Amino acid sequence: MTMNNDFSDIIFNRKSIRVYDEKVKISHEEMLEMIQESTTAPSSVNMQPWRFVVVETEEEKANLRPLIRFNKRQNDTSSAMVLIFGDMQCYEYGEQIYNRAVAEGKMSPEVRDEQLAVIIPHYKNFTRQRMRDVIKVDSSLAAMQFMLVARSHGYDTNPIGGFEHNLLAGAFGLDKDRYIPVMIISIGKAVEAGYNSIRLDAEKITTFT
Repeated sequence: MTMNNDFSDIIFNRKSIRVYDEKVKISHEEMLEMIQESTTAPSSVNMQPWRFVVVETEEEKANLRPLIRFNKRQNDTSSAMVLIFGDMQCYEYGEQIYNRAVAEGKMSPEVRDEQLAVIIPHYKNFTRQRMRDVIKVDSSLAAMQFMLVARSHGYDTNPIGGFEHNLLAGAFGLDKDRYIPVMIISIGKAVEAGYNSIRLDAEKITTFT
């Protein structure tokens, strides 16, 4: 259930939280709701390459712990650790996605057929590096949206990039050649305020031409 619709608060008061209330659990229903809301993020030709693994049991957190280097407090205290992967074969869902768009009146069958005839072969011909780049960008958009959605539900998060990228998929039964780890996000109820930080001025990082 969304608790906070204050856009400014969600955006500007978001902090990376490292310690959470260990007693707080998130129901599967609410977690799925937050993930569903997060997947309204944009993706290239709507291929939606993001895949989520929610690590919440003590057993699976123990499995994750050796792989996360400097972020063990988040793992130990969070309600869950959300692993976000990009699917190198996301185009296999293309027909399902576009068929549903037709069924819901958002696209004509003719447009579906025309677009899929171009998109699927195009994606299949990507080099491995090009596909990795595409799915990482798209999955990162969903990851950022998940953190904002979580805050609107009354939770806090911490994006984590310091983990054993080459081991993560296999540790949770995924094909490491197909599923590329993008980010881990801890989620829960904060028991710390989080650090205040600075950002470079827009004038310093922007060029107008």
